[in-house]
Amino acid sequence: MENKELIRMFRLTASLMELHDENPFKIKSYTNAVMVLERLESPIHQMDQSQLEKLDGIGKGMAAKIMEAIQTGTHADLARLLETTPEGVVQMLNIKGIGPKKIKTIWKDLGVDTIEGLREACEKNEVSKLKGFGAKTQETILQGLQYTEANKGKVLWAEAEPLALELLSFLKNRPETTAAEIVGEIRRNMETVETLQFLLSLNDDAIWPNFLTELPGISPQESVSGPFVWRGLVDTTGLKVEVRLVPERRFANQVLLYSANPHWLTQPLNDSGDTLMAEAYGEPAASEEEIFQRVKLPYIAPELRESLRVLELARENKLPTLLTDADLKGTVHNHSTYSDGAHTLEQMAVHCQQLGYQYLGICDHSKSAYYANGLNEFRIKEQHKEIDHLNQQLGPFRIFKGIESDILSDGSLDYDNDVLASFDFIVASIHSNLKMDMVKATDRLLTAIQNPYTTMLGHPTGRLLLRREGYPIDHKAVIDACAANQVIIEINANPWRLDLDWRWVEYALSQNVLLSINPDAHSMRGYEDMRYGVLVGRKGGLTPEMTFNAKTREEVATYFEERKRAKGI
Repeated sequence: MENKELIRMFRLTASLMELHDENPFKIKSYTNAVMVLERLESPIHQMDQSQLEKLDGIGKGMAAKIMEAIQTGTHADLARLLETTPEGVVQMLNIKGIGPKKIKTIWKDLGVDTIEGLREACEKNEVSKLKGFGAKTQETILQGLQYTEANKGKVLWAEAEPLALELLSFLKNRPETTAAEIVGEIRRNMETVETLQFLLSLNDDAIWPNFLTELPGISPQESVSGPFVWRGLVDTTGLKVEVRLVPERRFANQVLLYSANPHWLTQPLNDSGDTLMAEAYGEPAASEEEIFQRVKLPYIAPELRESLRVLELARENKLPTLLTDADLKGTVHNHSTYSDGAHTLEQMAVHCQQLGYQYLGICDHSKSAYYANGLNEFRIKEQHKEIDHLNQQLGPFRIFKGIESDILSDGSLDYDNDVLASFDFIVASIHSNLKMDMVKATDRLLTAIQNPYTTMLGHPTGRLLLRREGYPIDHKAVIDACAANQVIIEINANPWRLDLDWRWVEYALSQNVLLSINPDAHSMRGYEDMRYGVLVGRKGGLTPEMTFNAKTREEVATYFEERKRAKGI
């Protein structure tokens, strides 16, 4: 059992206990256990009970429950709670904006115990009449239900990729296979995935599609399959799987056809009205490259096959050289145990150095983020002393002094100017009061961007993919303000965020706004998320030249110094 499954299980236990008004001390013990488990890097299932008992915040009783969960797939408290809670009520716990206490009121006072019943109660204006609810809460619930329904069966790209590669390996290793490829959303680096699509050519079509029943963990959907398309559902997530049988001689044509936005494929490429769609259906080709050559275009990477501007650049032979993982020289926006990180500053720095990076930007939470152990002024001084010591010890590797400063409701940052001036750089982010309309959210961001101490804008919309919609912002106005104030915008590489959205990368680049691939790492393992930021950056056409952390250590130091000087700091 993976760490995230255990964490999910124990978080659910705490929520169900709160729903049933159980002992608050027991609820707290589960909540504390979740916090401890979230900080662990090593696989929990490889630990024995005595090791678990030694973890601060676990203890003997909770260690026994963890062992029980690992060995049986559940534990007694959770099994008991699930037995006495309708499935629909358990599902309600996933709705953003309402907690266990409000769900209990809906269940007990309205007698609603299904998601469908909850939606109907909202639409009939029954929920707003409950004590402690009101029209605003009812609207939040309805929006949450709609968002959940719209994203049903979708998973993050980062979660879909391992399964896609596993299934591709299964298809490629069949003795009858002549060619197999991943296409669709995975190949185009979409941030979320609804369908895993594969193309397959066989040397003996007579076995089609019988052997696909052997695909691990996937249930066939015969009712929506056809003579040349096999469809199924992933048992654990409801993710769709589609395997399409194609003739080997047309394999490259079909790869192009299923690896681009259909609207993009139908755009006229010249005065004769030639399109890549027509070429995909035309003469068989040996490769995608050959098809692009036919229409006198350079090869366009699958992740770029969305933007019409890309076709213009291709016709002018001005396609960008896309950013790669190897271009990144350092990582900024990272957390340590000074706030809510899992590892010490030294551990984060040494691991960063071992990965081959030249520098680390540490950005622990600021004092307003009390829930994340944000730094007060005294602890900032302590951290800066440690950074100075580590820089002497680890040089030429360098730790830059940063902070993730909360953008308050009025757009101000949450330290006095003399404190802000003590940092090398500041990432300004919104973490609280997220229920804003576009005018409020945009004004709040614009005020922060205009602050001379703001170096970088963090996760601009605050979204959590498939969990929570971001607050609405006027992206153009925000990007224009960053251009005017020389503020970098991060692409938060956490696969739940990927914010700035790739759809706005092209516009940011057109305004000469630097972007930074930031993992928002809360542990050493968090550095691995950098690749997801690179993937979506590439999708928007991001180049090394326009990527802030593709700069060398010396270039970054100079940038910070010159910017502070120019701003009179």
